[in-house]
Amino acid sequence: MERFAQCLLTALICIVALGQFVQVVTRYVLQVPVMGLEETIMYPTLWLYILGAVNASRENTHIRANVLEIFLTTERQHTILAIVGEIISLAVGIWLLTWAWDYTRYAWRVWKESPTLYIPTFYADVALVVGLVLMMAYTATYLLGHVRSLANGGAK
Repeated sequence: MERFAQCLLTALICIVALGQFVQVVTRYVLQVPVMGLEETIMYPTLWLYILGAVNASRENTHIRANVLEIFLTTERQHTILAIVGEIISLAVGIWLLTWAWDYTRYAWRVWKESPTLYIPTFYADVALVVGLVLMMAYTATYLLGHVRSLANGGAK
């Protein structure tokens, strides 16, 4: 799964970079903008952002401001703080997931299309639900790991 995520993110980065390169060359060098290119680049860009956040959840490398860790001295205290942080993350994530699910149901029902190429925007809208589900799965996995760690004496 990790290898698939790396290949997918690399492919998305290359697609977005190539699209931007073509856009710059055609618009500013050749003075002939490609109609609909910005529209098509939006889809891989959005998926790149969302799957990048999922990747950060998978690697547990999200930016954190753990100021309380400075004042905690034992490994047990650090584990308890991690559990509290994961519970809050899970609660907020599930709350956001309910909103994203409602929006995705709306996007499915309305089935909007992009203005120039008439690409269904649902393919971009569904990225948020997919990303949040995956992020919540990783968060729950880390929460369980911290709880097990605490049950085994607080060692990570």
